[in-house]
Amino acid sequence: MATEILPATIRRLEESLINRIAAGEIIHRPASALKELLENALDAGATSIKVTVKDGGLKLLQIQDNGSGIRKADLPILCERFTTSKLSTFQDISSLTTYGFRGEALASISHVAHLSVVTKTRSESCAWRACYADGVLTPPKPGQTADPKPCAGNDGTLLTVEDLFYNTPTRLAALRSGADEYKRILDVVTHYAVHNSSISFQCKKVHFILVGQAQADVTTPGGSSVVQTVGLLYGNTLSKDLITVTVDKTKVTESLWRADALISNANHQSKKLVLLLFINNRLVDSSRVRRAVEGVYAGILPKGASPFVYLSLLLDPKDVDPNVHPTKKEVHFLNEEAIIECISDHMQSALVKQSSSRTFETQTLLTGGAVDTSASKRPTKRRKLDDEPEEEATQDGTKKVYSQYKVRTSLQDRTLDSWMPVVQSDPSKEDAVPLSRIKEIKETACRLTSISELRAEVLENRHTALCEILENHTFVGIADYPRCLSLLQHEVKLYLVNHAALAEEFFYQIALRQFGNFHRIKLEPAPPLRELIKLAVAADETFPNSTMDLETSTTAIYEILMARSEMLDEYFAVKLDEDGFVREIPLLLRDYKPNLDKLPLFLMRLGPQVDWLSEKGCFETTLRELAFFYTPDMPAFLFPKQTSDEGKQEMTIAEKASRWQIQHIFFPAMRKYLVPPKALLERDVVQVANLPDLYRVFERC
Repeated sequence: MATEILPATIRRLEESLINRIAAGEIIHRPASALKELLENALDAGATSIKVTVKDGGLKLLQIQDNGSGIRKADLPILCERFTTSKLSTFQDISSLTTYGFRGEALASISHVAHLSVVTKTRSESCAWRACYADGVLTPPKPGQTADPKPCAGNDGTLLTVEDLFYNTPTRLAALRSGADEYKRILDVVTHYAVHNSSISFQCKKVHFILVGQAQADVTTPGGSSVVQTVGLLYGNTLSKDLITVTVDKTKVTESLWRADALISNANHQSKKLVLLLFINNRLVDSSRVRRAVEGVYAGILPKGASPFVYLSLLLDPKDVDPNVHPTKKEVHFLNEEAIIECISDHMQSALVKQSSSRTFETQTLLTGGAVDTSASKRPTKRRKLDDEPEEEATQDGTKKVYSQYKVRTSLQDRTLDSWMPVVQSDPSKEDAVPLSRIKEIKETACRLTSISELRAEVLENRHTALCEILENHTFVGIADYPRCLSLLQHEVKLYLVNHAALAEEFFYQIALRQFGNFHRIKLEPAPPLRELIKLAVAADETFPNSTMDLETSTTAIYEILMARSEMLDEYFAVKLDEDGFVREIPLLLRDYKPNLDKLPLFLMRLGPQVDWLSEKGCFETTLRELAFFYTPDMPAFLFPKQTSDEGKQEMTIAEKASRWQIQHIFFPAMRKYLVPPKALLERDVVQVANLPDLYRVFERC
């Protein structure tokens, strides 16, 4: 007989439990708490915001602003739920222009963390300190009263959140590592810093040992343009590839609206889509906008590449409903599809216009095209001419191979350079370095997960057909030295390759292979680091548009490198002494000398171009910069034009040495160690001739 189920008793939850459940909907992780606190600071009219973090925000999350502050009379109800200065009636939501409005942020934080506030208005003579727990004032120490205490302080508010989720262990256990949470915090600060470029932002991580001595990971000076802030936070390379798109008061609907966007052009490619979306100055996310952006770039960027998009959309407040998500992460607005479609059309038009105005250096294809990758290793089976067989049996039983299928290669054949006396190599070094004489480059044993992942990515991106071409090629010669173009023969096909692009990938891979165990080049006399950086910054084309002067920019990069000198020495063999001199640099390939004229550029780029915020990103970008330093091209901006015969002679000698290294050291080593990725096929390896096709042309003449 079935057991009868009695109805359960409905009871009213305790107020503390209700508030703790509600807090879990608002505060998901330290980054969401920071977002709420940042928005409060911006609503208070702050022009300077400083964020301090410890253990990813779980131990400490502190935000200081110079805004209007909080009146002492409002402190007792500051952390109670639904206490706000933004609304008085429900109709006020239709004209909302502030970030916060429900009065739940501080209340939610006080229920899952220890919260303290130090605040001062401009009219008050002193600051006031108050501590909160579960939405009400609490004594800072046992035996003291809970009333706010007078203290010293600057105008504005200092909010300190400690021991976040101390009373919700399940939520605490679900969070990731402190480094991952800190990265999310940096993303939030970076996004708001870009959108509020006129406001100064600073975010730093405090270590347990060096409390109060941390270096800021995100710093913006304020008073800059959005483009300048993007260049400061994401790199000058991206800022130069941005296109401005403005849709001003387009009357798609009855109400007017405006969209301002900065979008990357076809030259910029990143692994993940970076979308900074602000609707009425509120940082939100929208799956529709994300899909629309991906659709715009689908036919422009190669597969796997993503753009950077910053979009600020200003709508009539009465058309926006911001109260559809507990954390205000999403908003709804009228005529969403029509507005997004209009913005997408303008972005598409801007990209097409920019692409049509660009000038590319291309090589006209003679008969082929891009590398034929339809099949991999086929040494004997080749395409036939019409219905003609490749080979046929002769009377003595041997097979006859037609001339157009004969592979003509010999190390004794003369290369292109031998026909050009002006750039002929050193006669004492005429012979190429045999493959057997290339010293083996051993892969170092490294237990770092990030390095293991980077090495695995190299193998995953390997392209079989291109690997066969480069492993079994015959070097024909350097076709165009200034443009870094060389000719290679593989079987019956001739390829034009960009040896600078191949070298950059090759040196990245062998640097990754030798990570942490590089041979070293000693610089004697050791050049001063500051002077080298200053030289490169002054020569940078983007410097005249920078908001910082030459000395400030040089000092900023100098301090970044000196603060990380131990790591650069241990992992990358870049030794900087205490006096600021460059003592040693890494040697990636035996007998191959990098162009030391590029050393200032290499050191300067280590500052803004390296991702110092994550371990894997730091290692990858530093190795990429090291590979760029070793790439055999001439940094034209460091070479004044030579007009005298003596200057021309010096350039000729330097070119001779570079040509010899490319042919006799780089290409033999690349044949053995390069694992070519598919990306090289897009522009850097082009088939220019095919012997059977040439025979067909001759037969028709």
